[in-house]
Amino acid sequence: MSEFPNLSRRGFLTRTAAVGGLLTVPGLLTACSKTDSGDGKGSKLEQLKKQGYVKVAYANEAPYGYKENGQLKGEAPTLHREIFKALGVDELRPTFSEWDGLIPGLQAGKYDVISAGMAIIPDRCEKALFSEPEFISPTAMMVKKGNPKNLSDLASAKKAGVTIGVMSGAVEKDYATAAGISSGSIKTLQKPQDGADAVKGGRIDAFLLTSISLNWLAKNNSGLEVTEPFIPEVDGKKQYSPGGAVFRKGNEELRNAFNAQLKKITSDPARYVKLIGQYGFGKETIPPANLKTADLCKG
Repeated sequence: MSEFPNLSRRGFLTRTAAVGGLLTVPGLLTACSKTDSGDGKGSKLEQLKKQGYVKVAYANEAPYGYKENGQLKGEAPTLHREIFKALGVDELRPTFSEWDGLIPGLQAGKYDVISAGMAIIPDRCEKALFSEPEFISPTAMMVKKGNPKNLSDLASAKKAGVTIGVMSGAVEKDYATAAGISSGSIKTLQKPQDGADAVKGGRIDAFLLTSISLNWLAKNNSGLEVTEPFIPEVDGKKQYSPGGAVFRKGNEELRNAFNAQLKKITSDPARYVKLIGQYGFGKETIPPANLKTADLCKG
């Protein structure tokens, strides 16, 4: 087993001539795609190379993968564009989905890959294939300026009796529950901005998400601040929050080819930071070499 047991994150990759790259978002395609075997048309990767594009789903969550002024931006588009280009597939065709609809959409064949910084956890591994981790990210809380409840982690939140906001389908709800916060004090929200708005409006006292997401969100929300990052625990095990790309079961060859290119990037800190540093990812978010998806999927 890895020395990083039960590492997880929820929740939300292209390069153009400018590092960090942008993509103009084309129309969405939803036709079902084949698996790596049994379709008589060769491997999934060969199919993608022949058609020249891969259909990719995002949760429209900055800084992972989001659309702004008609442009596709973020860690996921930037990183995945680099990887798929190396695999001979030059174009990403994006679809945007609510978080809890991402895996069902993948299973239904609406797209080939989920690129949303999705946490690698056992119940998701039962439904889909995960890449090796792309990043790790600690957790934090968004609170009103001045942190009036003096929150520092989930233990302090429980002691203060505050109301915590989490995103629908996100692992942060599990973190809050494991810390002993009652279900009545946990409110579910659909989008990161909904969480920021709920804190501003006093409907919740804190919004729980990865520190990467919250620091990005805070740039456009005055009157709020983000606590220092912390590592939640579930059943006594620290949750380091690794995220990865997600593939449909049956597409193991495609996932393995993706992993080979991903390793070239995560094993080269300078290249990793050059690609996605502008989105808040740095050497500290590079997954340790011994952090393996196979171990994460075991729980």
